[in-house]
Amino acid sequence: MRSNAFLGHPKLGFYANKRVQIDGGGARVMSDDDLVSKYAAEALASMKLEAKKRIDDSTDIEEENRLRSLSLVEIIESKQIIPALLSRLNEVRAALDGHGGGIELTSYELLDSAKSLNIVLDLTGACLSCGAAPGTLEGVKGDLESDDEISSVKFSSALLDSFDELGREFILAHGKVEFVD
Repeated sequence: MRSNAFLGHPKLGFYANKRVQIDGGGARVMSDDDLVSKYAAEALASMKLEAKKRIDDSTDIEEENRLRSLSLVEIIESKQIIPALLSRLNEVRAALDGHGGGIELTSYELLDSAKSLNIVLDLTGACLSCGAAPGTLEGVKGDLESDDEISSVKFSSALLDSFDELGREFILAHGKVEFVD
């Protein structure tokens, strides 16, 4: 049996042309899908850890906690709304901050007797011409919609004008977000 160990990871060996993972729990045969899933999970965990480190290094944790504690409904008209929205972003925040991008609130609607919001955002800065914009839009939408005070996040259709035809088609086909006027 041939085996390889990488930086403390369980041994992955080949026995009779099958991948076999050997760890404290014994040995098990791994399919190609198992292996892809295993490496994808490891890569995702690594990216999350790196993003958290970058955010922690570039922000004031006390200020971020203060901003997260604010009611978005109560500060919707204040200058604190964008920093408060940014403080609610996870890994996508590292990409925005690290690549010179940002968000802008273009409109909002109060719902449920002023207990939640529908918001429309635009991307700013370097995000306007970035090929990763579909992923950024999805990340912003997912992170903000996980907040109890946000019912929905949509994006300004004006954002589409900043992309060339191919970029527009790609975002509309793969963006998994909604654009509104």
